[in-house]
Amino acid sequence: MLRRCAPGSPGPRPVVRALPPSASALRQRLRQCAKRMPEAEAVLDLLEKCPEHQKKGGFPVIVFEGLDATGKTTVTQAVKDTLNGVLLRSPPACISQWRTVFDDEPTPIKRAFYAAGNYILASEIAKASTQAPVIIDRYWHSTAAYTIATETSGKVQDLPPAQDEVYQWPEDLLKPDLVLLLTVDPDERVRRLQHRGLQKTKEEAELEANSLFRQRVEESYRRMVNPACQEVDASPSKEEVLKTVLQLIKKHCAL
Repeated sequence: MLRRCAPGSPGPRPVVRALPPSASALRQRLRQCAKRMPEAEAVLDLLEKCPEHQKKGGFPVIVFEGLDATGKTTVTQAVKDTLNGVLLRSPPACISQWRTVFDDEPTPIKRAFYAAGNYILASEIAKASTQAPVIIDRYWHSTAAYTIATETSGKVQDLPPAQDEVYQWPEDLLKPDLVLLLTVDPDERVRRLQHRGLQKTKEEAELEANSLFRQRVEESYRRMVNPACQEVDASPSKEEVLKTVLQLIKKHCAL
């Protein structure tokens, strides 16, 4: 069965082409290959059911970002339990089964899948945040950071400049109240990965093998604006990290 989709029309810069700037842009990209790729049509159907403008409820929405093995799973679960909140993940469960299919597609289609996941997730956030605090394991910043790092070669100084539009939050995507970026020492992160013994994604294998790629991802996270990431050192004990995180939530969110 033919699965490959056209990589899209040429544009001024690879990063801008790879990262859909809005829901309408990613819908258009998915439509280009929906007839040849059932998974794209299924994602598009879910996306079409989402209201165009999502509004957050009265409870805070807190996102946790970071590379694999920085403690996101442990911390998000602990914060969810402490705040009696709702825990959501990106990509959302309703499309995560197609992740491996899209990971083998050309970059524009792959990134459209992950971007679509954020907009579908926004519907879940809007509903959940009317009932309880919402804790999210990855959201738009992950989609953007990995796209920017993948589409840029070389060192950190070769990334788009700090004020570039690629670091801006999409105007039509529901915003969180707080984004926390968990970081650990590179050697400690590798040790944690080896201890877990899980199968690596292509990007995780690249992170481990290519320190420049890892540096580009982390620096891209740090350049995100509106909202920016609040960096948290996740190297200490779980209890210490949770204490720091809860202090930041108390400072920045109304609970």
